[in-house]
Amino acid sequence: MFGIRRSVGFVSDVALQLRQSLSLHGVRVQCINIGGGTGVNIPDNKRLEVALQHIHGVGRSRAHRILVELNIENKLAKDLTGLELYSLREELSKYMLGNDLKRCVQRDIERLMSIQCYRGYRHIDGLPCRGQRTSTNARTRKGKPIPIAGKKKAVR
Repeated sequence: MFGIRRSVGFVSDVALQLRQSLSLHGVRVQCINIGGGTGVNIPDNKRLEVALQHIHGVGRSRAHRILVELNIENKLAKDLTGLELYSLREELSKYMLGNDLKRCVQRDIERLMSIQCYRGYRHIDGLPCRGQRTSTNARTRKGKPIPIAGKKKAVR
């Protein structure tokens, strides 16, 4: 039993190392685990303002705002000190990010569908919700066009 616990710890350490350094087609990607409730990694070979945008819920303006509030210069993510990394984690924990944000949005959409409002019906039918035209466009939401029997495509 004691040996199994040690092996499980060893396997989790190996999994952590594999997750932090991935190799895709010969390109080595190192990541820094931000943690702090977000549970995401940011690439360490990019500038901090760009690396923060890899977190779901952080765009250009929020990444810039975070760096300004923390007075951190826009350097490579791998050059962060421990104190800067800690303050970055604390700042990111103030926002709803990552899987929490995805769950919140999904819960809001489910609420719209359950009360059967107009936007809820559009989500159920897989159509655009924000007033876009659907007679000729909206292929992303509607899917591939279904051929109508007897009609052929015009050859140009």
